[in-house]
Amino acid sequence: VALNEEGVDQSVIEKEIEIAKDQLRQEGKPEEMLDNIAKGKIKRFFKDNTLVNQDYIKDSKMSVSEYVKSQDANLKVVAFERVALG
Repeated sequence: VALNEEGVDQSVIEKEIEIAKDQLRQEGKPEEMLDNIAKGKIKRFFKDNTLVNQDYIKDSKMSVSEYVKSQDANLKVVAFERVALG
């Protein structure tokens, strides 16, 4: 979806929070716990949907940003191209 957290549109984040809270309400979770659980779900959303937070494909124990830093501490990912085949 985006390069990092800053690249994700705020409306998408708000929508994801509301979806998470609705799911949690349906599961019967207490209202006072919803915000904390929703924050965890947003962290997971960023991990799955932002390039620098995704697992590095050759070593899933590190993220893309950790791999880049391991190659050279001065490197920074500034853009990416998404390619779909078929």
